[in-house]
Amino acid sequence: MPRVYLGIGSNIKREQNLCSAVAVLRQQFGSLAVSPVYESQPVGFEGDDFYNLVVGFDTDRPLDEVNVVLHGIEDAHGRIRGGDKFNSRTLDLDVLLYGEMIDHNPPRDIPRREITQHAFILKPLSDIAGSVQHPETGETFTDLWQKRGDQLPPLTPVVISL
Repeated sequence: MPRVYLGIGSNIKREQNLCSAVAVLRQQFGSLAVSPVYESQPVGFEGDDFYNLVVGFDTDRPLDEVNVVLHGIEDAHGRIRGGDKFNSRTLDLDVLLYGEMIDHNPPRDIPRREITQHAFILKPLSDIAGSVQHPETGETFTDLWQKRGDQLPPLTPVVISL
């Protein structure tokens, strides 16, 4: 059964949307490993800051089915698709890792290339999956954070009860 890690972000009704999304993810997938929440500036556009976190869970559902569930959760939270990739969001759920899968054939991007590019993904991933190895580089997420963290924009920890 693969371990799945999701990046979760919101910059519209941030706390409400994150709390609701985590609750729905628990209903859908059971027990979750949940990282701390971090506040970060938007990337690629001007807008309100995001709250971001990472969750992990085990599932026997295929990746395509997981993505259908995630899109349904985003839609239920008012996610508007289309238009500019870089814009404000009620909720963004991205599969970062699906077990040891490596698949960069569009529309898939597993493991997600952005993992090592953004502090708001790498830091919370290292918080809950620090000893897990990146499927392509073989480096642990703790090692990747220690190597890259100082080069990435700063994060602000946020206390939210999830």
